[in-house]
Amino acid sequence: MSFAAAMMLIASSSFAQKKEVVKVIKSSSENRVDILIGGQPFTSLLYPDSLEKPVLYPIHAANGTVVTRGFPLESRPGEPTDHPHHIGLWFNFENVNGLDFWNNSYAIPANKKSLYGWVRTDRIIETKSGSTGILAYHANWVNQKKQVLMEETTRFEFSGSANQRIIDRFTTLNADTDIAFNDAKDGMLGLRLAHELQIPTNEDQQFTDNKGNVTMVKGGTDHIANGNYLTSAGKTGNDAWSTRGVWCKVFGKMGADSVGIVIIDHPKNPNYPTFWHARGYGLFAANPLGEKVFTNGKSSLNLKLKKGESVTFRYRIVISSGDKTISTAGLNKMATEFAGK
Repeated sequence: MSFAAAMMLIASSSFAQKKEVVKVIKSSSENRVDILIGGQPFTSLLYPDSLEKPVLYPIHAANGTVVTRGFPLESRPGEPTDHPHHIGLWFNFENVNGLDFWNNSYAIPANKKSLYGWVRTDRIIETKSGSTGILAYHANWVNQKKQVLMEETTRFEFSGSANQRIIDRFTTLNADTDIAFNDAKDGMLGLRLAHELQIPTNEDQQFTDNKGNVTMVKGGTDHIANGNYLTSAGKTGNDAWSTRGVWCKVFGKMGADSVGIVIIDHPKNPNYPTFWHARGYGLFAANPLGEKVFTNGKSSLNLKLKKGESVTFRYRIVISSGDKTISTAGLNKMATEFAGK
């Protein structure tokens, strides 16, 4: 390659990776903070009292494609309507002192609500725009009587380039009482994928949560779903579920582009590398606290905090769009970079 051609290639690569301006805008009338990258909508933090936890919703790729499911907030024709607690990107857990924070939603009957928990955002701590956008909030993990079990402080760092969006999430949980995270399947960082990123299947699937609520996911001929999983350990498809890995990528075609979403774990997280609660029907989650379930009882963790103690969880979410998704080598490099934060 000539020197001039090499310089053109370097310049082209640098341009492609040039950071776009991030704007973080808090609404004056709603419990909502909007994030724009390069002048285009990326996502919003939603924390109204009508939701059982704060969520990032919807989430767009750099090309504008919405990569999260619309239901239950904005249903789109033909998409699945199972698991109404799956909204955008969220963080909670199925068993905290016996309370289920994960499965709580409008669909739970009033006479069973006492078995569930809420994550209530009470204040926005920081918003900052720039080459990296900052959004931080404080929330309480409470029972039905609004008694506080834990206090959450979460900081998001948003960034993006021409074909990539990145969310770095840092969440610290402080115990207001003694806390037991009893090993459970449903946790902790969850993302509900758009229909196209599901793994296609012709089989009906039935899912029962720990309170006996049954959700049916109908199989059949599906010409929309075309997704797949790949983990850092080389697991693909449905074989990714219950396995450990530093990162996991879901990818598929959405329109003319290849879209990929990657969740990267951090070495300082509990039980690193995490287990992947990655389901073909569209749930994509990292759950380090489900060891007993994912190992079929061979080992367990059952994380505990004494009153006044805290634990921090760190994750990077990368959304890419274009001719191809990020390579394994590229993801390993990203994981190494994130490990240094």
